[in-house]
Amino acid sequence: MILDSLRTLPGVVAAALVGPDGLTIEGHGDGGDALAAELSALRVGMDRTCRRLGAGEVTRIAFTSERIEVVAVTIADFILGAAMTRGTDTRTAQQTLARIVLELPNLPRTEGA
Repeated sequence: MILDSLRTLPGVVAAALVGPDGLTIEGHGDGGDALAAELSALRVGMDRTCRRLGAGEVTRIAFTSERIEVVAVTIADFILGAAMTRGTDTRTAQQTLARIVLELPNLPRTEGA
């Protein structure tokens, strides 16, 4: 459904769309639910950090671990992310995430989103 275009990208092992309540709207892969939960927690922490620094809203999160690379984008109170095998080129995933989030119907938009 929403995540279909991410499922076919090389290296994607999990993907998730998380709603404003922190619950999974859609997940993909064995780690989809875990990714959703952790993205929600990361978003809360990043929002708090940005607020304290006066840095504005978080719009993108990316990090690399020993085994995976995670890229995520946000719009309003929603977050959409993908976990990929480390070493996989993340550019296509980042472009796909940005396209999906802009095409999501019926999501409330905030100013500047």
